[in-house]
Amino acid sequence: MSTCNREMMILMSPEHGTAARRPRTPSADVERELVSAAEAVLVRDGPGGLTVRAVAAQAGIAPMGVYNRLGGKDGLVDALLIRGFDRLRAAIAGGPEPDLLERLRACGLRYRSFALANRHFYAIMFEGAIPHLHISDEATEHAAAAFGELVRNVEMAAAAGAIIAAQPSEVAQQIWSTVHGAVALELQDLVLTPDPEATYRATLDTLLRGLASPT
Repeated sequence: MSTCNREMMILMSPEHGTAARRPRTPSADVERELVSAAEAVLVRDGPGGLTVRAVAAQAGIAPMGVYNRLGGKDGLVDALLIRGFDRLRAAIAGGPEPDLLERLRACGLRYRSFALANRHFYAIMFEGAIPHLHISDEATEHAAAAFGELVRNVEMAAAAGAIIAAQPSEVAQQIWSTVHGAVALELQDLVLTPDPEATYRATLDTLLRGLASPT
């Protein structure tokens, strides 16, 4: 039985000794299965354990299948980056909060929640945990789209008069710099206060007070 490619497997019929082909799996489905296998390896073994061989074993295919579908390890990392940034974008997208200042605060809280719940993803997205010679244009676009969600939240809060943001992209960068720095310290166990979450919330409050429109 060939194991080179899951969708090309030939199953031998024990009754007749004849070969029966499984229906061909759509290419996009195969790639999604490989990315899911890569995520499983990343979560289980951390960034250092993400290898073509480990992902192939998780997916139940030969390593060459990873090269054929995703171009090897760089392709796996790109696919994981895209998945990670899409999840981050969903996490910080505008929520149900009717008060737009509260929505912006919630956006910051969801950023921390995402980082703590997806430490290995966060490490490859922002900490260079896996050496990667070239990030694809597609992965870069997905990263920019995640930042774009923060910019939109800033724009809405400014339009509602909740904050002052003449340049929403600049203000969004300031917010990201603040929350990213706070999260990075927490992920490295370098928060020296008793309650990291309370410190993080207080940091957000300080930041938003600085951006608030004068009353």
